[in-house]
Amino acid sequence: MPTKLKYLIVAMALNVIGASFLWPLNTIYMSQELGKSLSIAGFVLLLNSLSAMCGNLFGGKLFDQIGGYKTIMTGGLIAFSSLVGLNILHTWPFYAIWLVLLGFGSGMIFPAVYAFAGAIWPEGGRRTFNAIYVAQNVGVAVGTALAGVVADFSFDYIFIANLLMFVLFATIIFTQFRGVEVDANVDTSSHNVMEVKNKTIFFAFMSVLIVYFICWFGYVQWQTTIADLTQHLSISLKQYSLIWTVNGLMIVFMQPVIKPVIKMLKGKYVGQLIVGVLLFMIAFYFTSMQTAFSGFLIGMVIMTFGEMFIWPLLPTIAQDIAPKGRTGAYQGLVNSTATVSRAFGPLVGGFIVDVYNMDILFKSIVGLILFSYVFIGLYSILMKRYQRNT
Repeated sequence: MPTKLKYLIVAMALNVIGASFLWPLNTIYMSQELGKSLSIAGFVLLLNSLSAMCGNLFGGKLFDQIGGYKTIMTGGLIAFSSLVGLNILHTWPFYAIWLVLLGFGSGMIFPAVYAFAGAIWPEGGRRTFNAIYVAQNVGVAVGTALAGVVADFSFDYIFIANLLMFVLFATIIFTQFRGVEVDANVDTSSHNVMEVKNKTIFFAFMSVLIVYFICWFGYVQWQTTIADLTQHLSISLKQYSLIWTVNGLMIVFMQPVIKPVIKMLKGKYVGQLIVGVLLFMIAFYFTSMQTAFSGFLIGMVIMTFGEMFIWPLLPTIAQDIAPKGRTGAYQGLVNSTATVSRAFGPLVGGFIVDVYNMDILFKSIVGLILFSYVFIGLYSILMKRYQRNT
């Protein structure tokens, strides 16, 4: 692994630690400190997610035009400005304005980091993106663990801690990557040939993004509807938090367990998708029948194994199949797909539970995941067609 990539991984971990100080407490701060209703808080978080989605798409496209360093620093400047604003003025409605601005700036950074990482170590393949994925989860684990402790002293310290972590992130990017750029290497094929190739690749990629969206739709229910279900089943908040702790620890420490399977399926993206989606489907089917803490914990364990197959795979596919000069745009699509699902998944899931019940939601998720195999098959067919044409 190149030294530059190691710096990028550390920088990303610091960025996520800072963000993880804030995101678990946003709703609490808006409702308890600013006196806003939960619906208003939810609407602000929806705007934050939509802003992040726009940042994902813009940051990916900007990477292809001006390179990784400039894109990350541009997004970083926007995020830094919003974090300074949060520290100086976090009353209503400025808090909401800063969150939306922060979503856009942070959203620009993620696809640029992924595309930059792939360009720094192209031969790393899945290992490149898996390293960033693990680093992000370390950041989430550390940030969320410290957030509650810091907030006990004062919410103001949360804003300060977030800003300090981001300054460390920006310092590493500025000192280690200033002047480091990668050749966009735009395809020099004839326009007609490039259009045919790109259309086939694009539709193949959109097929796999639908699979990603469906998996994320189920995943976010653990943070919303399933979380609410655990409370109705008298599972304590401490036990529910432990479920997510296990999720984070598994991602870090269970890599050697899945490594042999990943090695066996190296380069076989369809095989990895089939295994990951199957684990997601089993996890939700199993969880739908549980009423005790131990059952939900086992369900999370199964889903986490599925997550470890799929989450690093999507940026790997984007890096591998993106037409030359469009890697950033494809990474932006990966990040924006997850962002959209995180934004609307809780809304749709909550609506299904309110109108019907939790059992219908579980059946809907299992059905959607099963249906996603159609898109895996479509991805496989289109990729074979593309390979024949090239």
